[in-house]
Amino acid sequence: MRHRSQERIIGAALEVFAAHGYEGATISQITERAQVSRGLISYYFASKRDLLEAVLGRWLDSMLSMLDDQGEDVPADQLLATVIDRAVYGAREFLGMQRLMLCLMLQPGTREVFAKVERSRETAVLAFEDRLRSIFAARGAADPAVEEVLLRSVLEGVVYKLAVYEDTYPLTEIRPRLYQLYNLGEPGPLPLPPDTFRVLNRMRTPA
Repeated sequence: MRHRSQERIIGAALEVFAAHGYEGATISQITERAQVSRGLISYYFASKRDLLEAVLGRWLDSMLSMLDDQGEDVPADQLLATVIDRAVYGAREFLGMQRLMLCLMLQPGTREVFAKVERSRETAVLAFEDRLRSIFAARGAADPAVEEVLLRSVLEGVVYKLAVYEDTYPLTEIRPRLYQLYNLGEPGPLPLPPDTFRVLNRMRTPA
């Protein structure tokens, strides 16, 4: 019950931040959206900043868990295709959330909070980066570290462009082009990640 209450509050906070911006959002709005008492929110989160940290933390956790269900013996090409597929899926299914995260990462008032959350997960961040580099090393890349940075830059660019040009951005055509870029063949139907975005799904609250 405690865990469900926290997730409900965090989900409501995310939706209110998305609708009103972090500065414009109020605890009262979050209370109303979550359908809980103000006292319950204060019990779990001492301030709106603490709620922001929780929202950013859940989102970052979901990104860093992208390959958690993929064993070490999975071929490198399959892992790379999985990264691309799940990035495209996340952009398509959670665009509002992705748009909010971009804003929170860039705004002066919230950038330091994101940096703090990222530092608190430094071990997980480094492990994820190493996993991506190992994929490119297995594929014979001359500089796996540069390839890891380039891949993340491309995928983050896709999210950014889709967030800005939602109605015209050709996301459907982008996925096969990424496959072609990395010589992965023709992609099949976009698979549903079973657990990768479980954190994001829990953050959704009923309408």
